[in-house]
Amino acid sequence: MSAPRLTSLSQVHGEARLPGYEPSAHGVGIVHIGIGAFHRAHQAAYTDAALLADGGDWRIRGVSLRSRDMAEALNPQNGLYTLIERSAAGTTGQVIGSIADVIAADPVATLVALVDPAVRIVTLTVTEKGYGIDRAGRGPDWSHAAVVADLASPDAPSGVLGLLVAALRTRRAAGTAPFTVLSCDNLPENGALLRDGVVGFARRLDPSLADWIAAAVAFPSSMVDRITPAVTAETLATAERLTGCSDLAAVETEAFHQWVIEDHFPDGRPAWEKAGAIFVSDVTPYERMKLTMLNGSHSMLAYAGFLSGHRHVRDVMADASLAALVRRHLLSAAAALPPLPGIDLDAYGAALAARFANPAIAHETYQIAMDGTEKLPQRLLAPATVALEAGTSIRPFAFAVAAWMRYCLGKTDAGEAYALRDPRAGEIASALAGVPRDAAAVSDALHALPGLFPVGLAASEKWRAEVRQALDRMLELGMQGAVAEEARG
Repeated sequence: MSAPRLTSLSQVHGEARLPGYEPSAHGVGIVHIGIGAFHRAHQAAYTDAALLADGGDWRIRGVSLRSRDMAEALNPQNGLYTLIERSAAGTTGQVIGSIADVIAADPVATLVALVDPAVRIVTLTVTEKGYGIDRAGRGPDWSHAAVVADLASPDAPSGVLGLLVAALRTRRAAGTAPFTVLSCDNLPENGALLRDGVVGFARRLDPSLADWIAAAVAFPSSMVDRITPAVTAETLATAERLTGCSDLAAVETEAFHQWVIEDHFPDGRPAWEKAGAIFVSDVTPYERMKLTMLNGSHSMLAYAGFLSGHRHVRDVMADASLAALVRRHLLSAAAALPPLPGIDLDAYGAALAARFANPAIAHETYQIAMDGTEKLPQRLLAPATVALEAGTSIRPFAFAVAAWMRYCLGKTDAGEAYALRDPRAGEIASALAGVPRDAAAVSDALHALPGLFPVGLAASEKWRAEVRQALDRMLELGMQGAVAEEARG
């Protein structure tokens, strides 16, 4: 007989911990846009702990802008789901009660939720490409499909910028205090960037509204860190074992978690610090550390690891040559950062290597490799520029970028094709069309992609030579051979 669907805390009869509070006793105070696995493993878990520690009407109404999957998984379960933590020490489970419900692919209902006076915070995890913001121009990407559509129909928006502006416009007209907007995506200065995007969109519609948003709405930045693999059948089976219930919204993650937040919430916030969040006046040094070290090395090992035949990050770290290159990258990434008071960057790098090697976490290299053109600028190209200007070694960054270029060819060394899963995949394919399988030609074609490489980096012959040499070895020896050669030095 199959297990009953998880719908109430009274059903749970396994090892999983329960929230320790009655979820229905707390009202909704947060709308979260982009209710994927990471949100359920991170912000929702922090909010669950904050509700237990300090109470308050801070439950979350989730929004999925496109997919109905999460609504179909969570709504029948009254927002309850199992958070599974895996480590070398074992596996534990906890039922999270901080999510009230999910709105799926319904812009009208989303706008209603956003203008509710009880909602005081809007959080987002929509990935880099979901915002419709031009990072270089610090404003809306006017060619982004959702931005184009919402500018044409500002009263019926469906994209991030359009929804936020429409909701803030309505709240202003009604005399309702604006909500605080908190980005939780891996973007440098994510709060300031989102503020620029929202204000820029509003300015096209109503300059006075744009001025009001700029003056009255808080956009704190944050840095998030928790490795969260894609959900698998094993995830769901583990949740059933831990709860005695069928849970279609279960998520698994590592034990480590970190959240650094700029403390600027004019209308209040949950007691996230009681769940371990760190509140600071300036998040920038922390997010730069994480993007450069964790995310940068993650991208390198994803491209080189995937093309070496390693499915998971833990498999990459079990490969002595690749593990050595990961450690090399972490050291060079640390060297590209300014000192951060209270943080030992070498110790942080060693801890990252240990987290990557966690045998209990099945984080796929192919998952990490997606959206490369969105991730390269902050993860690899920014520290490469710092290293080039400082006269320190650029080789680890050149090797990582060469691995991305090799990945852009779309076929393994055995000739098996794979999808790039990149928002600029069409541009990449066009740039490489007719280009011979030659390191210089491939490198030149990808360096010419508009707006991707910093001008100074792309113009550096030293940089271009390092990238060409690394890519040449990958094409000549295959990725495994090139990795082994690179690790030998």
